[in-house]
Amino acid sequence: MLVGDKVYEGRTKILYNTADPDLYRLYFKDEATAFGKRRGAIAEKGVYNAQISTILFTLLSEAGIPNHYREKIGERVLLVKKLVMYPLIIVVRNAVAGSLAPRLGLEEGFQLLEPVVEYYYKREGADNPLLNESHLNTLGFISAGRLQTCSILALQTNLLLRNYFAHRGLLLVDFKLEFGLADEKVFLGDEISPDTCRLWDVGTGEKLDKDRFRWDMGGVEEAYREVVERLLGQV
Repeated sequence: MLVGDKVYEGRTKILYNTADPDLYRLYFKDEATAFGKRRGAIAEKGVYNAQISTILFTLLSEAGIPNHYREKIGERVLLVKKLVMYPLIIVVRNAVAGSLAPRLGLEEGFQLLEPVVEYYYKREGADNPLLNESHLNTLGFISAGRLQTCSILALQTNLLLRNYFAHRGLLLVDFKLEFGLADEKVFLGDEISPDTCRLWDVGTGEKLDKDRFRWDMGGVEEAYREVVERLLGQV
């Protein structure tokens, strides 16, 4: 592909080639989806998510957690390292929310004694089914050693981000991560934003994430903007 060609377009982001064969441009869109059916747009979401991801990836880099972020080159564009992504979503949960509530029969907001790590198969048309390690061994797309590396990095990321958000009045309820390989090394990829994290106000429990869009609660743009402002220390 030529410089500037589109490599991949997903629901919320687009990857483009660059002059450097080891780097992509990652463009954040304003489009939003939920449950595979609900579609819409959140004004300036791409700008907010690029900014939030920049702040959080920089934090992780400073802590020695390998990730694909290199620099922010536009209000909604990041320069990132090329990765061969695993078709795997790793979810880390600190409190009960989303699908975990009916699965465990617990009330939303119930605080877990320790973080729960879950694996989901990222596959179009398969509705991201929940996996266990036996499934992963059978599917064979990731070795046991690299799965362990991804899981350790996910828990390290959780510890760092949970403390970081708490100091800004935010509870990190849960979040999802994606990983890939470059030069035979595992890196964290994708994004970290209110699209991929559940973030609640510590005092009020107000949701400041994509659940506001999922459940048509209103105030979606305001919630994303407030997360940016808290991370920048403007609240």
